[in-house]
Amino acid sequence: MSLLKNFRTPVLATVMFIGIAMFAGCGGVSDAQYAELNALREEVKSLEAQANSLKDQKAQLESDIQTVNRKLAECNKQKEETKANLEKLPK
Repeated sequence: MSLLKNFRTPVLATVMFIGIAMFAGCGGVSDAQYAELNALREEVKSLEAQANSLKDQKAQLESDIQTVNRKLAECNKQKEETKANLEKLPK
């Protein structure tokens, strides 16, 4: 039993040492990685702003198309009315 107690302490210490070494070695983030992350965030913000601008432009163009289509339909209606009135006139 005393052999087990004597063996447990060094094994526990070794396991803790290896765990701490692995944690410390894997957990560091360099300044270059932070700079790259910030650059990517700025690029994402820029692309989102560009996408929003393009969506606004698309909405404006769709509105313009609807306006032109309404005017075209009105012109076609007037054309048909005029054509019908011309046919009613005596020849």
